[in-house]
Amino acid sequence: MGFALSSMQVHSTAFANGTDIAKQFSTEGDDVSPPLAWTDAPEGTKGFAVICHDPDAPLISANGTYGFVHWVHYNIPGNVSELPENCKAHTDGKNDFGNVAYGGPMPPDGHGTHHYYFWVIALKEETQFEPGLTMWELLEKIEPIAIGMNRTIGTYQRD
Repeated sequence: MGFALSSMQVHSTAFANGTDIAKQFSTEGDDVSPPLAWTDAPEGTKGFAVICHDPDAPLISANGTYGFVHWVHYNIPGNVSELPENCKAHTDGKNDFGNVAYGGPMPPDGHGTHHYYFWVIALKEETQFEPGLTMWELLEKIEPIAIGMNRTIGTYQRD
């Protein structure tokens, strides 16, 4: 499965790329999703999907995957270019906490700063996938229709 970065730009008003995510967006705070916005989606975009993944999490599965999935969010129409804080629209998949919802940063005690990649993937088709897909299930479904992607990265370290 392969994807390439596109010229689409992703940002959040809650944190600048490469800077700290506020506690309210973590499991130590209100545990709500941060606002996200994107511009310059590829021509022909009909839908979007969002994934938040922590590659610094010290977890490796038997199939070779790594890190921790915090949010799988999809069935976003192509005319949408932002998600508000605590977004409840569209469809959530299953995160690695085992919940069908956003689950904020929570690195293990003493593990230092982790990086949280908020990926936005542009799709050439609108989707109506069932709720509860894992990141890998979603990626398998959208690979044939992905036409662009990019991300913003926030950091978090436990108090």
